[in-house]
Amino acid sequence: MSHFFNRSNSLPAKYRIPLSFALLTVAFSPLAAANAAGQSTAVFNVSAYGAKGDGTALNTTAIQSAIDAASKAGGGIVYLPAGKYLSGSLHLKSNVELRLERGAVLQGSTSRADYPRGNWTALLDADGQKNIKLSGSGTIDGQGLLLAKDVMRRAAQGEFGAQSAELNQSRLRSLELPDAEFSQKTLGNRANESDRPMIIRLTGCRNVGVAGVTLRNSSGWVSKYDSCDDVTIKGVKVDSTVYWNNDGFDITDCHNVKISDCDINSADDGICLKSGAGGTLGQGDEHSKNSRGCYNVNVSNCRVRSSASAFKMGTASFGGFRKIRVSNLTVYDTYRSAIALECVDGGTVDDVVVENVTAFNTGCAIFMRLGQRNTKAPTGVFQNVTIRNVKTWIPEGKPDAGYGTLVPSALAPNILPSAIAGIPGHPIRNVRLENIQIFHPGGGDSQKANMTTDKLDSVPERMGSYPEISMFGELPAWGFYVRHVEGLQLVNVHCARKATDYRPAMVFDDVQNLSLSDLAIHPELNNPDLFFRNVHKATLGADITQQMLHSGADSSDITRFK
Repeated sequence: MSHFFNRSNSLPAKYRIPLSFALLTVAFSPLAAANAAGQSTAVFNVSAYGAKGDGTALNTTAIQSAIDAASKAGGGIVYLPAGKYLSGSLHLKSNVELRLERGAVLQGSTSRADYPRGNWTALLDADGQKNIKLSGSGTIDGQGLLLAKDVMRRAAQGEFGAQSAELNQSRLRSLELPDAEFSQKTLGNRANESDRPMIIRLTGCRNVGVAGVTLRNSSGWVSKYDSCDDVTIKGVKVDSTVYWNNDGFDITDCHNVKISDCDINSADDGICLKSGAGGTLGQGDEHSKNSRGCYNVNVSNCRVRSSASAFKMGTASFGGFRKIRVSNLTVYDTYRSAIALECVDGGTVDDVVVENVTAFNTGCAIFMRLGQRNTKAPTGVFQNVTIRNVKTWIPEGKPDAGYGTLVPSALAPNILPSAIAGIPGHPIRNVRLENIQIFHPGGGDSQKANMTTDKLDSVPERMGSYPEISMFGELPAWGFYVRHVEGLQLVNVHCARKATDYRPAMVFDDVQNLSLSDLAIHPELNNPDLFFRNVHKATLGADITQQMLHSGADSSDITRFK
């Protein structure tokens, strides 16, 4: 992806000097830096274009001039030396690398007026560009709390469309709150996330590299890659918990993406794959045709904390997801799910492997959902998913207790299980869970909420709802709740609980072609470990005794391994 650096340029030989010297020199513009092949690459130091790293001067014009000069020269490195560079929105261009030296901080303006008008804008923006790179050991700070306040002030004044007088007055009162209370108490009246600038937004770009930098304090999503091809994100640190909707990486309708060795702390989803996120629900088949889907995405060796879900895909799923590989994740203090795979807008989930995940303090280990929110398109397809080598600890209390982060109310009266749920007539198909360990606190109390197995019809379908583990409310199992699934294998799945629970460990309702073997379940004295209703063609390992299983009269063709 760096082929545009592997060429000689037209600079005089006296300027073709080593990178280590070139980056210290500000007297000439452009300079030249030696690349790994010994060829020269032009270096455009922003200081030579008038940028001041004092944290006060607005440097939008100076930095953009350096980017434009690099682009006009056919490519090069736009270099930020140590300092604090305040800037409004910058437009990245083809064949240009923006490099931040250690100690360099690119600070986003706290005035919404310094970003383009309209929705979904960003501090760093590119549309239809190729061979672009963001690198270095510096930091990009969106100053999101102050920017969010400015957006809310402008929203209350009608800049982003008419709102009710009551809402506008509530927004203005919120601006008088201390920062911590402002972040916590504006859930109901915050300005729309599409009006709050991101840090990075790349659309329709090809051959993109982001490496080494730290992304902090966005007013909305931290970074969004939309309809991009050949994207590599490596060694990036995300620390953004100052306001709502701070997704770490949103990957939308992208092909050939690699995310590795990143450390993410986000006040929303950590790594989130979407398809057609910019569309309006109800657009039906036409919107599905315009959504490319996410294809060939590889996520590995990342550490994630999230006030929503650590790895998620499918809250927008018009085009779907194919050939997704996720491995070697460490998840901690995550409010909802460690792994959330969803399809609710008519797309297809196919060929997904998630493996080697260790999660400490998460509200749920695994959540899979096929729904039908997009009623103008056919129901989607969810099939061929393998999850293996997962170890998860579910806490007794709030999963991110002590973090003081932005989270909604409690997930449910009793602590939720993992869940795999399709909808009637449209099952999730061909799922294999292997080598799964879930350490659950148990403690389900029927006095808090009483969802017993004789009330399975009371669990709502909620086919058109936003997909989250909490969407059904109280569930009748503490380990796994499975409904509307065809072709499910559980191999070497261990579920242990700390305290007794009125619910069985696993409930299977409307499940066809079920295979269970090598299960280890902390037994309940008064409840079966496994509860079957409307289960057909189930094969059980020899380790599953009759005492473990309650099978209703509406189940059939249940056999055992020899």
